[in-house]
Amino acid sequence: MNDFDFLIGTWNVTNRRLKERLKGCTEWDEFPGVSTSKSIFGGTGNMDEIDFPTMGFSGLTLRLYDPEREEWSLYWTSSRSSVIEPPVIGRFDGGVGEFYADDTHQGIPVRVRYLWSGITATTCRWEQAFSTDGGRTWETNWIMEHTRA
Repeated sequence: MNDFDFLIGTWNVTNRRLKERLKGCTEWDEFPGVSTSKSIFGGTGNMDEIDFPTMGFSGLTLRLYDPEREEWSLYWTSSRSSVIEPPVIGRFDGGVGEFYADDTHQGIPVRVRYLWSGITATTCRWEQAFSTDGGRTWETNWIMEHTRA
């Protein structure tokens, strides 16, 4: 249940996001963010809020640990929609967190994958990818490089 303890605190975040998803696009937008994460429920959960000052919105992730299943459920929402997205569910193994969900993007069914990797005391990396073929191939569409503030 302590898998996300590394994230507690404030981070400067360099974001790279594909300009268009699932269209073969290779152009990326790059923009800054500041994320602050805290533990909740005695460590069985945590949440972070990230502000994207040049993009005009912010987001919030709620992470909850299920000790019986030994899995995390990660819920995302943003100030743009205030809709909580379906949770991505998974766990850490060998220092890498993998989390999956089924969702849609612009009406297209997608498998969603979040990866947490490169975790040190001062850095970490998050990636989001979509698959339209059941997870055989993935298009990474958002990368966040975190550096402790």
